[in-house]
Amino acid sequence: MTTPTTFPAVLAARLRTDPGQPLVTFYDQATGERVELSVTTWANWVAKASSLLVDELGLERGDRIAVDLPPHWLGTVFLGAAWNCGLVVTTSADAAPTDLAAVVCGPDTLSAWAERTGELAVLACALLPLGVRFAEPVPAGVTDVGIDIWSQPDAFTAWDPPQADDLALEVGDRTLSQAGLWSEAAVTGLVGNGRLLAVADPVAEPAILCEPLLAGGSLVLVVRAEPERLEATYVAEHATARFPA
Repeated sequence: MTTPTTFPAVLAARLRTDPGQPLVTFYDQATGERVELSVTTWANWVAKASSLLVDELGLERGDRIAVDLPPHWLGTVFLGAAWNCGLVVTTSADAAPTDLAAVVCGPDTLSAWAERTGELAVLACALLPLGVRFAEPVPAGVTDVGIDIWSQPDAFTAWDPPQADDLALEVGDRTLSQAGLWSEAAVTGLVGNGRLLAVADPVAEPAILCEPLLAGGSLVLVVRAEPERLEATYVAEHATARFPA
């Protein structure tokens, strides 16, 4: 079987084969929050975020976007949306001001990014359960994801879709093309319906999202976990692999 070489092709394949299966399960063990997104639900979020980036904010294939979020299920959504649109994902530390078209930030860095709304699109995630809006209005010029994403459609097709050799990720000295996301995705040997428990940042370690998406499995992303609780989660979620190993 030929491995798909772009994000839209990989996601379309998963939607055809097992749309109702879990894809991303998120735990914040400090707050007790647990969110589980099926392939279809995650794809709907990705489509909405893609439309927000392209149709509302005017980003184009090849533009650079910083995902300045802590490990979170919304971070996986914006990774998917960026690759769905042919954007290049980076981090704030790696992007010069003139290189960056947009940033997705959280509450901890919102005030700093709000000062740059004149030069790039600033999207802010409250990181509250269910992806809801900030409790207080965000600064002028900032897009509150928890408000603006809900009106976007559940399907998105790029008018200028990404190609296999398009740059998809540039973090530090590491670069990956659209095709490279999938050729380097096998970090744990996940197969079938396997579940990968990870405590890493998907932006820095994109394979923790790409491997389950490609292999037909799912990601269990856990933050702020103590070792004993992490092991209990591994058992409770029927995980079959972990990252780091």
